[in-house]
Amino acid sequence: MPFARTSIFLLAAGAASAAPLPPEQAEFFEQKIRPVLSSECTDCHDAKKQKGGLRLDFRDGWKKGGDSGDAIVPGEPAKSLLIKSIRHADPDLKMPDKRPKLSDAVIADFEKWITLGAPDPRDEPPKAAAAVPWENLLADRKTWWSLQPIRKTEPPAVKNIAWSAHPVDHFLLAEIEKRGLKPAADADPRVIIRRLTFALTGLPPSPEEVDAFVDTAAHDMKSAIGEAADRLLASPRFGERWARHWMDLVRYAETHGSEGDPEIPEAWRYRDYLIRAINADVPVDQLIREHVAGDLLPNPRMNRDDQFNESILGTAHLRFVEHGFQPVDTRDEQVKVTDSQIDVAMKAFQGLTVSCARCHDHKFDAISQRDYYALAGIFESSRPAMVAIDPPELLAKNKGELTALKKQIHIALAEAWKDEP
Repeated sequence: MPFARTSIFLLAAGAASAAPLPPEQAEFFEQKIRPVLSSECTDCHDAKKQKGGLRLDFRDGWKKGGDSGDAIVPGEPAKSLLIKSIRHADPDLKMPDKRPKLSDAVIADFEKWITLGAPDPRDEPPKAAAAVPWENLLADRKTWWSLQPIRKTEPPAVKNIAWSAHPVDHFLLAEIEKRGLKPAADADPRVIIRRLTFALTGLPPSPEEVDAFVDTAAHDMKSAIGEAADRLLASPRFGERWARHWMDLVRYAETHGSEGDPEIPEAWRYRDYLIRAINADVPVDQLIREHVAGDLLPNPRMNRDDQFNESILGTAHLRFVEHGFQPVDTRDEQVKVTDSQIDVAMKAFQGLTVSCARCHDHKFDAISQRDYYALAGIFESSRPAMVAIDPPELLAKNKGELTALKKQIHIALAEAWKDEP
């Protein structure tokens, strides 16, 4: 699907029909030359600017040359002004303008391209992209496969049905057989238990665990794998291993970074919350619900042993943002924090890069700028705070006494203020 989206983008940008080129030359241009021309050159050398009288956005443009002569001399990179400018050989001619010098690898690519004769499929100048209403784009993008509901798919038919009865394996085997290949032979039992243990716990098996697995596998491999998998899934190390992946998604840290690197108080509670949740096999939809609104759930999930509120700990991921002690512009700091929260939450739970829509309707995904700021309003309405996780009955234990005491304090303060000169 990404290739289809890229094709649509290039067409929208007005990429012209290409003259026939040898496949290797066309591939070299598209992979090595066109991206650099687009990102580093055409801002100043297109139909609008033509700085120095030079156009680099299609073949006849650079063939015509510029005010200083031929920028590209096919077959002769040493005589090409383009190479001199990107090499910074002339102190008065350094390109790209007001940007870092291109890497040696990129310069070598351009020299190779010119040595090949500067093959360029862009035989027409780009055409301006037609403005398409967002509503039309949105309707089209909603039909993409990645945004469709999950549906049940029948596994393909395979020849070697004895290899595996698992439907996922049939998808793999169908492609293997299509290419005239055969599956690899089964691994040695010692290799299997090592792979399985590393995959589920991130740790190697003990010698005793290996020997026990080998003994069981000698009689019944399927039972040996099933028993080992059940044992490893029940291990506390399973949650520790897989919580790490979730923590990477929400950019877990125990300090805020930036100047001073201030500590995030009690950050470890979120880490332990994830480990407990994964080991307890909490459904993923429940975990996501706790991350988004764990402080608002009418029936939060309580810790069985210590009877504290587990659900509210899920919201702690919103605190893992970079900021310092004293931002110069507090409003700008809030915008950056909100953008980070939106970016992480949408990537982790929606699989979408929504932050692009902060400045414009998303160029690829079905996300509008309006959608982004609707989310921003929700995230900005939240404030970081320390919250109590104790059970409701404990929190309410002294509520009556505290309420009465608060009234006494108000009266005492009022009297004190009256007596002030």
